[in-house]
Amino acid sequence: MPATPRKRSKLILFLFILLLLVAAGSAVYSFLNPGPWIIPEDAKRVANPLKPSQFEPLRARQLYMDKCAECHGDTGKGDGSQAKMYSPRPTNFTDVPSMTAETDGAIFYKISEGHRPMPGFKKRYSEEQRWQLVLLIRAFAAPPPPPAPGVETQPSAK
Repeated sequence: MPATPRKRSKLILFLFILLLLVAAGSAVYSFLNPGPWIIPEDAKRVANPLKPSQFEPLRARQLYMDKCAECHGDTGKGDGSQAKMYSPRPTNFTDVPSMTAETDGAIFYKISEGHRPMPGFKKRYSEEQRWQLVLLIRAFAAPPPPPAPGVETQPSAK
């Protein structure tokens, strides 16, 4: 026996709602799982136009504390107050091997473009400010300077 128009309408409505739920679920999954952060090869090769002598640590630190520290932490360890909310966790800028593997251009690209959940800062910060942040992020992974000649260091307590 053929379906009545009323049953056919209910079936179409059911299929429409089911399709809508699948689409919504896919959108939520895509939003929560943005995939790998792919940096274009040409962006990786961009050199920092600022020389270390042009680094303004206090200015860069203000920018960092304003927008970056809540996730990446005050000292760049990826342990900011908001860090636990995100997966993957924010980058630990003090991790020397991983930071050595990153080019200045790649760091600049990440700061500029962002990748969910991290926002991009191309419109919020000038190009020079973003390069200043690259230098600051590099400083988080830098080894501490050696003691000055003739200055004794305290032996560690055992």
